[in-house]
Amino acid sequence: MYRVEDKFLCSECDMVMLQSRVGGVMNPDVFSRDGYYRVTSLYFDDYTDSCLQDADDGVDHRNKYRIRIYNGDVNVIKLEVKYKLYNRVYKKSRTISKEIASRIIEGECVVDNEISMDNPITLFNLAISKDLLRPKVVVEYDRCAYVFSPGNVRITFDRNIRGSDDIYDFLDDKCSYTMVQDTNRILEVKYDEFLPGFIAQVLENGNMIQTAYSKYKLCREQMEEWIHVN
Repeated sequence: MYRVEDKFLCSECDMVMLQSRVGGVMNPDVFSRDGYYRVTSLYFDDYTDSCLQDADDGVDHRNKYRIRIYNGDVNVIKLEVKYKLYNRVYKKSRTISKEIASRIIEGECVVDNEISMDNPITLFNLAISKDLLRPKVVVEYDRCAYVFSPGNVRITFDRNIRGSDDIYDFLDDKCSYTMVQDTNRILEVKYDEFLPGFIAQVLENGNMIQTAYSKYKLCREQMEEWIHVN
């Protein structure tokens, strides 16, 4: 099922104020440590960089391929294919081993008994063999998340967004990062069918700017600019 995903650019002042409001009516994510957790994702693209081009062109229907870990823990590695249709998203996700992740990063197809278009491994295998899908950039940020069960509502506050081209150091948590400037604070509001009115009221703030912001796109551009300058 596609979920609504609305993104907003925020100042630090607005983030602090809204986080205080949201924390009063929603529960913190159980995976947070001291209120935050670190999200690290390795994004992939094909030989024509079609994912990057679609994000740059604002294409309404586009895909993303990534491997994701939390707090640097490689005991739980997520292989994900994310589909976006306007402001609605649908994600196919599966936990994989470090060995499988390493082979995919090297551009290898991996053997899996479950061949299905709902299986991210199948989708990665197809994209690797057909479109030369390869890792492009590491994206990392600090996230504070809150949840509310009715409507499957999830609100996240993402700060300190940073990128790295140390793609082969991803699984060893040894990447060197460059901070994304200016637009490095994002509020995301995600829900299934409805957003409860009291939560929408809590989020009312005339200073927020809704955006189709792509962390992958911003970090790719940041790294290319850094390489050009240096």
